[in-house]
Amino acid sequence: MATEGIEGMVVETHNWGRAARFFQSLGFTLEFETDHGSGLLRGGDDGPYVFLREVPADEAPTIQPVLTVADPDAFRLDPAVEVVTEFEETHYGTREMIVRDPDGRTWSLQAPTKA
Repeated sequence: MATEGIEGMVVETHNWGRAARFFQSLGFTLEFETDHGSGLLRGGDDGPYVFLREVPADEAPTIQPVLTVADPDAFRLDPAVEVVTEFEETHYGTREMIVRDPDGRTWSLQAPTKA
């Protein structure tokens, strides 16, 4: 079973407000904002999302693509793919696996929680 493609991006920033305004100026709509410097913006009605997360000034901001997996129990990876973490329940309502590409970037594979 393969992924279903890119669902969104997790984008870290040093300034939540400025980054949110930047994406809004590009046509993204704010769907929700948390009370701790993060929130989700979406491009179009069903377009991919950008989840902005503010990080401390001494931490380098990263961008992490998020791919959709329909059934994590049936999902199989090629042994050549480096798994950083297996599927785990998250505090934000998904199951997530992290993999690393050949250049060292991490990718989030997001799936529904167990029913």
